[in-house]
Amino acid sequence: MMPMTFLRAGETGMIQRVGGAEDTKRFLANLGFVDGAAVTVISELNGNLIVNIKDSRVAINKEMAKHVMVQ
Repeated sequence: MMPMTFLRAGETGMIQRVGGAEDTKRFLANLGFVDGAAVTVISELNGNLIVNIKDSRVAINKEMAKHVMVQ
């Protein structure tokens, strides 16, 4: 298990756990970052990611991406 920030463009991971404060978890869950969801990195710039999750393209900053653990 590793933070989503370790994925490179074109790689896909399965979300195993979402950490952080309750408001952070709720915010990420509303975007589709829930256990078992597949996430594919479209591009990465300075740790900030654009990802494809549940047929949606989402931009997520480095600090938020650190809370999402993938495998």
